[in-house]
Amino acid sequence: MKKYTHKPVALSLLLAMNISNAAPPVAAQSQNADAEIEELFVLGERRAYQGNFDELEKPTADQSMSEELLRQVGAITLDDALDLSAAVARQNNFGGLWNSFSIRGFSGDINLPSGFLVNGFNAGRGFGGPRDIVGVESVEILKGPRAALFGRGEPGGTVNLVTKRPQFENGGYVRGTVGDFNQVRFEGDYQTVLGANESVGLRLVGLYEDSDSFRDPAEFEKFGFYPSLSWNISDQTNLTYDLEYTTQELPFDRGVVFSEDFGFSPRDFFVGENVPIDTEVVGHQIELQNNFSDNWSFLGGIGYRQTSLEGDAFEPQFGSRQTFFLNGQTVSRFFRSRDFESDYFVLRGELAGEFETGGLRHRVIVGVDYDRFDNTLVIDRFRSRFGGDINALTPEDLANDLILEIDNPVYGANLSPAAGANTNRNEALKGYGIYLQDQIDLTDQLQVRIGARFDDFEQDLTNFLASPATVITSSDDRFSPQFGAVYRVNDGVSLYASYGEGYRQQTGQDFQGSQFDPNITESTEVGLKIDLGEVYNTVSGSVGVTLFQVEQDNFLVNDDRPQATAIGFFSIPAGEAESSGVEFDANLQFENDFNLWVSYAYTDAEFSNSFADADGFGFTIDAGDPLINSPEHQLNIQISKGLSLARMPARVGGGFFYTDERNGFVGSDFTLPDYTTVRVFSEIEPLDGLSLRFDVDNLFDETFYTNSFANVWVQSGAPRRWRFTATYSF
Repeated sequence: MKKYTHKPVALSLLLAMNISNAAPPVAAQSQNADAEIEELFVLGERRAYQGNFDELEKPTADQSMSEELLRQVGAITLDDALDLSAAVARQNNFGGLWNSFSIRGFSGDINLPSGFLVNGFNAGRGFGGPRDIVGVESVEILKGPRAALFGRGEPGGTVNLVTKRPQFENGGYVRGTVGDFNQVRFEGDYQTVLGANESVGLRLVGLYEDSDSFRDPAEFEKFGFYPSLSWNISDQTNLTYDLEYTTQELPFDRGVVFSEDFGFSPRDFFVGENVPIDTEVVGHQIELQNNFSDNWSFLGGIGYRQTSLEGDAFEPQFGSRQTFFLNGQTVSRFFRSRDFESDYFVLRGELAGEFETGGLRHRVIVGVDYDRFDNTLVIDRFRSRFGGDINALTPEDLANDLILEIDNPVYGANLSPAAGANTNRNEALKGYGIYLQDQIDLTDQLQVRIGARFDDFEQDLTNFLASPATVITSSDDRFSPQFGAVYRVNDGVSLYASYGEGYRQQTGQDFQGSQFDPNITESTEVGLKIDLGEVYNTVSGSVGVTLFQVEQDNFLVNDDRPQATAIGFFSIPAGEAESSGVEFDANLQFENDFNLWVSYAYTDAEFSNSFADADGFGFTIDAGDPLINSPEHQLNIQISKGLSLARMPARVGGGFFYTDERNGFVGSDFTLPDYTTVRVFSEIEPLDGLSLRFDVDNLFDETFYTNSFANVWVQSGAPRRWRFTATYSF
């Protein structure tokens, strides 16, 4: 495998201090220390958009996966973490090159990674490869549309990553892992305090991993470095800087192929070539927090993130071009070469605090923000001549037409086919927003929340394949309200209801060259929350039950109007869908050091109107058809127990993950089967600071499929695999 040529990361860190590219807001405000003492803002503990609320005061169903929980379940990637939430389902991940997920049945643009937040900043877009969580402190699932505050979010909810930042202490850990498929992984986390008055905290987090895939000859390699600085300028003011730098070499892996006559191709059969895709991300975030009184605080930030993806891919053909449909012995492929780049700039200022009017307590958040996403896509493509007569194929055709034999694949026969220009465009999406939220204590038990956001945004789309190049500019604006109510039954129980609207800009253009109308989401939910620590003495943690209803309009479908089909495949924002269901979530810690995590969701997500398929495969979608990759039932249970073995601290545990069957190809009857996987682990600390851990994933070697785009692009899960990890903490 080709090794990385690392760029000077330290230089990037120094340069970042001299440019206006920086970061987001972090952590939440302090809670009541005593009912009779005024609330104070604490430096480093405010998180953007969150306000000063405890969990029982929020009219939303949120989940938070702490670093301790992620460590217990052995999570390494963002997908591992998101699997913990039954409200989240994996979506088409572009051959393993990015994170893509749906929340409550709804996903975003299938041609871009799913958007997520980093410390409250829009930072998930771009082409930096799938996210590792070595530098992540916790993962938050913020369900329901949050556009009334966050702006421009995904339709079913928002994922927020809280990164590791200095805690103004000394210490850290180093960790090494070896495992199946020649996995070798190293990671480290070190922090210290600098300056004569110890006003500067430094934290350095990094990783290196090299591994084979269970599908030979695919290989992986990644390197990540995530330093951060936090400077307490005064008792009231703090400045924080974060750098994100990751490079990865990844195989483009479309998974397996399915035929009604021959079933799935073998899960260990690799349909691509061992030519890596190179991805890189360099991101900067700067955040300034100023607590200028006991009750009021300002939080401002700048974020800038550059990503790139470059390389060649060999992908299974569709329809009559796919030889696997005819003989079950070969897979025909086409070739694409990609060169993607993106720049993401975010700027925000936010004021949060509280006051009283007429005896009513108001907790207010007001802010403004700006973001710009600049996206350049260049694609060249070569398609096989094969059209269905497999008996006419000669050995030369097998090589030139990029066909692999399953039992005896010959890789590398034609790595440079004569590809022609397919896509060459630049798209810039930018928007300004202003938002306001007020949560009012009407009584000691009843609170109401009112919020709204106004956005003005525009799109510039340049098509370089046109002669001459064409530039289309369009604009729109959107008002997004939210309403909520919380009733505190007692100190440990609350009931809530909420309504919110959200939107998402859509990339591309219709056949007339016009921008698409935004994707619109309306969400209603009611729920019950219990803080068990306030109810029982022997258990702490939370339990929540939620009923939800989500409706979505204006998602893109195929434009079958004669004037559109006459010149190619185009889309129109005419699709409608709805999702409803119930969720149960529990995160419990018992007095005897037994931990239990349960997340269950029933999600009925379906189309609510009929139309032609958006991808132009000739399918007709009827009202009531299920959304792709959206299971009705999903369940995740994780348990662990602390104990002592020969006077050495130890912990054992495991997990159970069930996913129901799902539609695997929009508009067709192709269905991904349900599956259940089980994982177990054990950990022991033979010496002070040294821990040894053994994991087994997919204990019963289940053959399963996590997501798909179509019946020829199906991602299969890994077979049973083990990992051994040693950690030294200091």
